[in-house]
Amino acid sequence: MNRQSGLNRRDFVKTASVVSATLLAGRGFTSAAETAPVGSPGSTPAPFRKAVKYGMVKHDGPMVEKFKLLKELGFDGVEMDSPNSFDAKEVLAARDESGLPIHGVVDSTHWKIRFSDPDPKVRAQAVEDLKTALRDCKTYGGSTVLVVPAVVDKHTCYCDAYRRSQEEIRKALPVAEETGIKIAFENVWNNFLLSPMEAARYVDEFESPLVGWYFDVGNVLRYGWPEHWVRILGKRILKIDIKEFSRAKMEKEGLWKGFQVELLEGDCDWPTVIKALKEVGFNGWGTAEIAGGDRQRLQEIATRMNRIFAS
Repeated sequence: MNRQSGLNRRDFVKTASVVSATLLAGRGFTSAAETAPVGSPGSTPAPFRKAVKYGMVKHDGPMVEKFKLLKELGFDGVEMDSPNSFDAKEVLAARDESGLPIHGVVDSTHWKIRFSDPDPKVRAQAVEDLKTALRDCKTYGGSTVLVVPAVVDKHTCYCDAYRRSQEEIRKALPVAEETGIKIAFENVWNNFLLSPMEAARYVDEFESPLVGWYFDVGNVLRYGWPEHWVRILGKRILKIDIKEFSRAKMEKEGLWKGFQVELLEGDCDWPTVIKALKEVGFNGWGTAEIAGGDRQRLQEIATRMNRIFAS
């Protein structure tokens, strides 16, 4: 591997000792989660706040009714997608009339339009979409944009994905600084950043308090243990996604079937994960990323999330 193609073995060895020295310390990054009281009295066990992705709400009616439903069911907030086709005035009206905060947004194009794409035009569009998401998040009153930083596949080698994604995402940092919105990388099945030590290193190399981690608890269960990731990532964790995974179901029925279990019925050791989150000082948003539905389904999700946070 030559230097132009990305990280080489000598570079990795040279930085390894520096990385290991800073892993547990978390470089002093602080959580992007706000410190306001949690919902209505007794709704969500402290120090957490529960939310869902907006797309999980399967309820007829205008946006404001969906927001009001979530508020009524005890959710503390919601997370939107961006770029999107919504009228910003409608979004803000739904937020203000319902009293339900929009705590952040998910970059809606990061899988299809990738920061690691071999085509520089595609990468440029990925940067513009991230800038849009940052500005929308600011408008909505949120604090983070969830981002999949890169995808490794047959046509994109690991080293190039690493280098390209950092180079491109850095181009959006001025907008992050302008808006005060943090960029939070999520661990997904993208064949990239497969260990918590590497994930911590990737974040630290940006040398910016506006970059952190959006930890997806369920996505780790296929090949690891969430509590290990939590203790290594530490205060780099800005927010968490809540989902389950069953290794037994995966082995019997197929890889993706592992996600088809209810919260608290998979392989996640929630009491241990919650303990680890509290140990590293996590204080903030946990957002469900599972199959949504109508009022009854959303109420069930809220109840199960409360049980998780009370572990």
